[in-house]
Amino acid sequence: MIKREVKPIKEKRKVSTKFAGILALISITGFVEIILTQFFEISIREYSAFFWLIIMGIGFIIISKPKHLYATSKKKFDEESFSRLTTFVIGVMAIIAAILSFPSVNIVHPILSATMGIISIISIIFIIVQTWIIKV
Repeated sequence: MIKREVKPIKEKRKVSTKFAGILALISITGFVEIILTQFFEISIREYSAFFWLIIMGIGFIIISKPKHLYATSKKKFDEESFSRLTTFVIGVMAIIAAILSFPSVNIVHPILSATMGIISIISIIFIIVQTWIIKV
């Protein structure tokens, strides 16, 4: 009897639809800012950090699945729960930073700038991990 070698099928990497939607909203926000500035000479630069941080904050909170996090925290707290909690906290920090960077509030402080920088770095890491590393 001849045995055939079965080659494993490579899994395709997929980005979650929620994450892709968040990236699309950020891209649309940047595109709208460019269009308004270049064609209509309307500057929304003061609001762009606010919009970006709000979108990222809401996105992080959606990805963390707060209801699922709350339900699993009552039963057990494992690595997945910890990563979801971390994502949730980053989302809340992004929303707070967005509110404080809104032009009518306009709080300029090194801690706010550091928070925005950290959220930017974490967002880049999330994009890399979601796009190229995670297999769903």
